[in-house]
Amino acid sequence: MLEIPTPQRPQNEPREVRVKRLAMRSMRRGIKEMDLILSAFATDSLADMNDADLDLYDDMLNENDHDLYQWVTGQIAPKAQYAALISDVQTHVSKG
Repeated sequence: MLEIPTPQRPQNEPREVRVKRLAMRSMRRGIKEMDLILSAFATDSLADMNDADLDLYDDMLNENDHDLYQWVTGQIAPKAQYAALISDVQTHVSKG
């Protein structure tokens, strides 16, 4: 089976550049619904996240869009490491 490599984070990336990169990745997902959900969340949340939260968000963006959509819509439970973050995204969606 062909294994797709996980993208590597740029080393020593300035915070401002990192937030912009994650915001762009949030807008260009492949599923329009996820583009809308994650870009709105990113706009409102990324600047306030600490480095560990940004790492987790960056990792989450490497997940399959169909899985992310099912997690955010509550169709299936998210991976444990993303449960709190997905909950934050769901809360953001419900406020929208």
